[in-house]
Amino acid sequence: MPTTIEHFAPVRAKTPPLSSATRVGDLVFVSGTPGYHDDGRIDEDDFAAQFDQALVNLRAILAEAGSSLRGIAKANVLLTRAQDVAEMNVRYALAFGPAPFPARTTCVVAALPDPRMLIEIECVAVVQGRAGS
Repeated sequence: MPTTIEHFAPVRAKTPPLSSATRVGDLVFVSGTPGYHDDGRIDEDDFAAQFDQALVNLRAILAEAGSSLRGIAKANVLLTRAQDVAEMNVRYALAFGPAPFPARTTCVVAALPDPRMLIEIECVAVVQGRAGS
């Protein structure tokens, strides 16, 4: 039986050429999700606001694809400032807790595509209500 690939539209109207998520079978692969608001605004220099909005966006993408934060198996968090790692860990634990948490890699990078972006989160999740989820 061939595998079906389902693509989900971006949260924002103005976006690079990509899908916000791609579902293959019971897995959802979510593209890097920044803290943009629906109208394209971003809270410059406010890490907490960007992290919280990235989670709002991530939840919406996952829900459309049939999953949720609890369905995340692996997350990658990209930060542009090492000073934000401690706050990210606190906010991450609140958002993804209680334990067990998804597997995660956190990288501090020189820059993200928009110089105002302080964080981007990508993940692989399992569709809810399926075997193993």
